[in-house]
Amino acid sequence: MNGEETYPTEAQLLRMKAEEELKNFHPEPMKLLKGADEKRLLHELQVYQVELEMQNEELRQSNATAEAALRKYTMLYDFSPMGYISLESDGTISDLNFTAAEMLGDKHFNFAGRNFKVFISENSLPVFTDFFSKIFSHEGKESCEVMLSHDGHPLCKVFMEGVVIGDERKCLLSVIDLSDFRK
Repeated sequence: MNGEETYPTEAQLLRMKAEEELKNFHPEPMKLLKGADEKRLLHELQVYQVELEMQNEELRQSNATAEAALRKYTMLYDFSPMGYISLESDGTISDLNFTAAEMLGDKHFNFAGRNFKVFISENSLPVFTDFFSKIFSHEGKESCEVMLSHDGHPLCKVFMEGVVIGDERKCLLSVIDLSDFRK
């Protein structure tokens, strides 16, 4: 030997487990067959069946784990008391949570695909434009206060923090309604 230990692959481990399970639960059918080829073929089919059953159980467990993670994500993101908005580099809204949708004046998520700048008041637009350009030119977090409006009607004053993440270069915004803080 060359001193290197070899470890069985995941498929080999699965096969060994299946063979062990087959010995424990299916000893009888092999005695009914006379020819070596038939016995070998039946054994292979039984091992394959046990492997599939084991893989199916692993998939069920993985699915349950994924569903639990999705529930957790939904609670943390969608039902957060803070608004979360994902923007493309051109300012187009790609995603937002319920709180952000309410801040923008609607609970029905009619905002995806629209440019976020249309929800910034005319007076706050220069502040937001500067904030947004800094986010994409720096590798850090930026913040600003702006007034949200829709069709010229003021909605609320908000504090925003933003950062650009990932290879897609999306801007993630956290948005806090300052209306209650000012009172």
